[in-house]
Amino acid sequence: MSTASEVATHVPLAGQALTVAADAAVRPDASPDPAYPALGAATALLHAYRTGSRFLATPTRTLLGHGTRAEVPHDDRPLPVRVAEALAAARTDGQGAPLVLGAVPFDQHAPAALAIPAELRTGPALASDPMIALPAERPDPVDWGIRQVPAPDEYPAGVADAVDRMWQGEFSKVVLARTLELTAPGPLDLPGMVDRLARRDPSGYTFALPVGPGRTLLGASPELLVSRRGTRVVANPLAGSTPRGADLAEDVRRAAALLESAKDLHEHAVVVDAVYTALAPFCRDLVVPERPTLVRTATMWHLSSTVTATLTDPTASALELACALHPTPAVCGTPTALARRVIADTEPFDRGYFTGMVGWGDADGDGEWVVTIRCAEAEANRLRLYAGAGVVAASQPQAETEETGAKFRTFLSAVGATL
Repeated sequence: MSTASEVATHVPLAGQALTVAADAAVRPDASPDPAYPALGAATALLHAYRTGSRFLATPTRTLLGHGTRAEVPHDDRPLPVRVAEALAAARTDGQGAPLVLGAVPFDQHAPAALAIPAELRTGPALASDPMIALPAERPDPVDWGIRQVPAPDEYPAGVADAVDRMWQGEFSKVVLARTLELTAPGPLDLPGMVDRLARRDPSGYTFALPVGPGRTLLGASPELLVSRRGTRVVANPLAGSTPRGADLAEDVRRAAALLESAKDLHEHAVVVDAVYTALAPFCRDLVVPERPTLVRTATMWHLSSTVTATLTDPTASALELACALHPTPAVCGTPTALARRVIADTEPFDRGYFTGMVGWGDADGDGEWVVTIRCAEAEANRLRLYAGAGVVAASQPQAETEETGAKFRTFLSAVGATL
């Protein structure tokens, strides 16, 4: 599963070899690093990000867009059709290699924030740039005001209610989220936050994208929804998680327990099966690992499976594949329609772009689309952080609450706040 840029280690636990990524999630679609990467080529783009620009760093490239050449319109046509037409028009107008960049919300019927930048700068992957190893500047002290939505006692109650309904046979899984609303006394330092997120996991997917007037979606996701390069298709679903341990022994114990957890293995299998089913109409030679492996980020362990396939329909773009996959049971639940209703009835907020997807696509249909998790939406002096947990019949309300708290830490560390 690993490439030259993704050195994996095998950690023997209880007589079993566990494949884990060295410092971040496994990146099965990353291109091999050059033997002598250009010093500063990728970090220069990271440092050039300014609020209002479009920034996306993946294991294959770093993208920075300024200005807007064209926005993808919102109408009744399928999103991949609208994107394809916008890219074709840009190419006809003389833009040799147009690329769309942006975010799609959890509700695919809501307006997406996708655009073709007026100016696009590209570079290699952040992980291939030696300068990314330099530590990020610490955030300035901020007296953050923090409000939990829903309230701390309401989220576990929502989990308990969902578990009761599952035992009654209504549905088998739902992903329930909660938010933190952070308020600062002054303007937000978005470039500093993006820099800290990127340096925390340079092999991941870091993004900062405008999603409305004065609003920015930023975060660092570990999960590739799908990528297409020519006829090669890769998906990397993550489902089944546990917080990292405070010391090495506890961390290894938690990793081993996750890999043997019947509850988490079942949750993961449901997601992988859904990915396989969604890709099958477009692909052949689908390969699914027999068992998931372990992937670690700075705050979480995840069960991970890398699904590979060969595209049979050359007209199917990466975005079309992503729309066929979205939302997977990893961010919604199953059955999907009922899980959506449970989410709407339980969560006291609109998810917006959380658990949607961010990414890029070109006029040839290639692209990378990432699940929008470990993220926040910024506006003026306010941040709204999101985190969710997959709830199944075996879930414990307090454990799911602790899992969302651990997921919040990715972003809290980038802004110098604690819960």
